[in-house]
Amino acid sequence: MASFKIDTNEQKISSISRTIRLKAETFDKINELNLKTGVSFNKIINQCIEYALANMEEDEK
Repeated sequence: MASFKIDTNEQKISSISRTIRLKAETFDKINELNLKTGVSFNKIINQCIEYALANMEEDEK
């Protein structure tokens, strides 16, 4: 599986507003990445979710 890397290219995406709850530790890590990279908090969240979905193992039943 490829390593997760934050895409720092600026591109606008169409989006849907939705409220989610994060563990405090997760929020802190993402906020730290935001400050370190300059990539928006929302863009980092979207990239994390896209990476997880692309690399998710399917449960065979």
